[in-house]
Amino acid sequence: MGKASRQKGSRTPRVAAAPFVARPFAGLPNETDWVAIREILPAATATVALDPAAIPPNAPTEAVVATVLPMAWPALHRGDGTVLVGAQSGASSGDPSRDLAAALLAALSATPGTPVTQTPAVNADTPRLQDLLAQDSRFEVTVHEGFDFWVAAGDLDDDAQASLQRANETVVPTSAMTALPSAYFVRIGDRTHIRLILGEDEDAATDALARLHAAGSDALGGPTRLLGAFRAGGLLVPVWDLDPALEAGAYEEELAAFGDRYAAALAQKTPLTADERRARSGLLSRQVTLR
Repeated sequence: MGKASRQKGSRTPRVAAAPFVARPFAGLPNETDWVAIREILPAATATVALDPAAIPPNAPTEAVVATVLPMAWPALHRGDGTVLVGAQSGASSGDPSRDLAAALLAALSATPGTPVTQTPAVNADTPRLQDLLAQDSRFEVTVHEGFDFWVAAGDLDDDAQASLQRANETVVPTSAMTALPSAYFVRIGDRTHIRLILGEDEDAATDALARLHAAGSDALGGPTRLLGAFRAGGLLVPVWDLDPALEAGAYEEELAAFGDRYAAALAQKTPLTADERRARSGLLSRQVTLR
């Protein structure tokens, strides 16, 4: 057999790269809050249940998904056995679900008290979160004022303690609204906003917002206005500018009313009018995408 034939026969089959996924958290419980914890929340956690058949033997069957971890670690297996994964950590393969699953599997296999300091390599064979979570897993987000949930103080060395202090100093005050799911009140300096993650297909959500904008019914009462919307995790996130003198509770009733108007606009099947098409173009021209 010639040299070329021998080389060809000895090659290890190449594994395909992980494919891009436009809506990486589709099919997970509370997809909109997965997008929130990945893209827009500064300090938040949620606990998920894992499928014992899909994880290493004797590994913990629960994990905590956090926005970020000390030193920007992708994941951590705490000394008390708790496993945490950082939703906003590091590199992306184009499928955040697969990236987070790889970090989670690495943490589950790590010795307690050990961080995962580098994002594990990902390819098309890497499981996704949808493969690892138990069918009855829930995803209920808790928003925190800072990052003290990271680890017990005694588990932090000096560098990690300094990282915690720096991180707490940068947290943007954020609170969850109750009138609609995945709506968050944010105070940035002397301005306040509400960000709402819409769970519908992006095109349908954009059409509904355009209908409301053309009708002059997209505000939240008083001196508020819809600034526009950005895309995150394949979903649309409208943002309102608010009266900075008011707190979140002052907008619950108006947000609930907006939810009713949005649902009605979403249900309309007639073609967009000329004014609605212009409103849609304006929304699209101001959109940015968070990856």
